Amino acid sequence: MSPQIQTITLTRPDDWHLHVRDGAAMRDVVPHTAAQFARAIIMPNLKPPVTTAQQALAYRERILQAVPEGVSFVPLMTLYLTDNLAPDEIARAHEAGVVALKLYPAGATTNSDAGVTDIRKTYATLEAMQKHGLKLLVHGEVTNADIDLFDREAVFIDRHLIPLRRDFPELKIVFEHITTREAAQYVAQADRFVAATITAHHLLFNRNAIFVGGLRPHYYCLPVLKREEHRQALVQAATSGSPKFFLGTDSAPHPAALKEHASGCAGCYTAHAAIEMYAEAFDAAGALDRLEGFASFHGPDFYGLPRNTGRIILQRQDWRSSVTVPFGEAELKPLRGGEVLPWRLMP
Repeated sequence: MSPQIQTITLTRPDDWHLHVRDGAAMRDVVPHTAAQFARAIIMPNLKPPVTTAQQALAYRERILQAVPEGVSFVPLMTLYLTDNLAPDEIARAHEAGVVALKLYPAGATTNSDAGVTDIRKTYATLEAMQKHGLKLLVHGEVTNADIDLFDREAVFIDRHLIPLRRDFPELKIVFEHITTREAAQYVAQADRFVAATITAHHLLFNRNAIFVGGLRPHYYCLPVLKREEHRQALVQAATSGSPKFFLGTDSAPHPAALKEHASGCAGCYTAHAAIEMYAEAFDAAGALDRLEGFASFHGPDFYGLPRNTGRIILQRQDWRSSVTVPFGEAELKPLRGGEVLPWRLMP
């Protein structure tokens, strides 16, 4: 039996799916991400949503002001795709350095009320995106009331993603935070214009985590955790070495009071220990040698951006994460807060 690996050195990774909110609360969470990741794709689902290049640039400046002094971190900005977003805005977005637009089906998740009601209404904008090389980031779930919550991702592939790929064959699409075997198989078999992000919590947990031992709202996210067979399929995809799969935390901060609520909001906060949790998942699969590709190489390669040159070191070392984290005037409870984690990012 070979000796257990104690230390991992990785090219500094990126987070290709991140929520940081805004204002004072944002200033409390951005440092967690900046300590680990060189860049992050910033989600645009603020209230009101980020729908113009000018708004994206202003949001970018607010994020940069929250980065601790002496830390290098680049927010990569996105726009929120709506039924009415004008194709003319895409050229301005491209010029401003916006890298992608986010497709939220209306009502699919937090702050998605302004989302797309019919993808066909966005076709002129998608055509402009294909022309200018902006990526389409997809929250891949249908929202029809007659579709079971656990089936919404698989149905989205058949009803929307397959036709979308047919109509825009050279539009690069990221199927975000995939949660099912069907999604992993679809992406693996798709052409080079399709990729997917996978979260640490979907690699580590199945839907039992939400319910066993009582209702555990901090494990509730959308798309929701699925059966064990789907978790295993995600682990296989993430650790396969395929460049189609890369790291995207979908870390989503909410005040604890709104998570622990009669109608609790969706989202898991993992930015406090994201790369450590990915290391745990890859370690459990016996695939630590594949972590660097997944975390540091596949994402920038798909986006056409340079790989980072800095390094981070992870050490096998038990440590206890914080039970709570400041979040503006409130506090949030991170996923696995107060628990002992087996890998630690070294300063």
